Amino acid sequence: MSETPILALEGVSKTFHRGGSAVHAARAVSFALHPGRTLALVGESGSGKTTAARLIMREYRPDSGQLLFRGAAVEAAGDLRAYRSAVQMVFQDPFSSLNPVHTIRQHLERPLRLHQPNLGAAERKAAAAEVLARVQLDPALILPKYPHELSGGQRQRISIARALAVNPEVIVADEPTSMLDVSVRLGILNLLNDMKRQMRLAVLYITHDIATARYVAEEIMVMYAGQIVEWGETDRVLGNPQHPYTRLLLSAVPDPDRRFGDARPAELEQIETIRRQSALEQTEIREVAPGHFIRPMPV
Repeated sequence: MSETPILALEGVSKTFHRGGSAVHAARAVSFALHPGRTLALVGESGSGKTTAARLIMREYRPDSGQLLFRGAAVEAAGDLRAYRSAVQMVFQDPFSSLNPVHTIRQHLERPLRLHQPNLGAAERKAAAAEVLARVQLDPALILPKYPHELSGGQRQRISIARALAVNPEVIVADEPTSMLDVSVRLGILNLLNDMKRQMRLAVLYITHDIATARYVAEEIMVMYAGQIVEWGETDRVLGNPQHPYTRLLLSAVPDPDRRFGDARPAELEQIETIRRQSALEQTEIREVAPGHFIRPMPV
């Protein structure tokens, strides 16, 4: 893709030390986020997805590699407030991510005070109402309410509205539907897709659910043990998965023709072998089709 990415990780690594052991949470991770497109970062719990998100949000500093914003290293990109305004996050838990003692109006006006201090009180109120309407909620009904008065789906829409309030260029969505009822997940995914198209947002969609990744993302990266093991266009990767771990993830998608718990001992042993080998450092990169890459497991 020729268009310059809004944000990119280049060879970023992060290791945590606990006692005498080291946990490689991110190993030479590289990817780019482009306007109007979604990149899905897929993997099971503990694979390093949230570490990548926290590196982007500047909660963690990388041990090596660099974070680029509009082509410049973030440390040299100037005003950190401008970066935090441009790069916003939607969290997994719509219940704990909102302050229970603040009204929805206060939740939406606070980022406006921080990032657009030139706005007056009436302008902030109008902006809060506008962003609520954008996420398909009634401002007159919702603005005076407290979080506990809303459903889980409504709260997640508030979280998205809060992120959109400061006109970001990048949205990092960390498992945004995993704590919602199945009946409301599709509405949140459609909302993210609409916002991406209408506002030309670059979206990093983090999930363990490969089915929702197929629905929202043009590109996909499969992560395990801190490293990206397969990546490329979503339809190409999921239609012809080449890495054993990607195939393992796809096999975990519910199949109505197979009873839960039908795995045989030999299959379980194969799963553990794939996990052990995928956790080893994989430095070779192989292009298996145009725009479709894997890191082959060590033999």
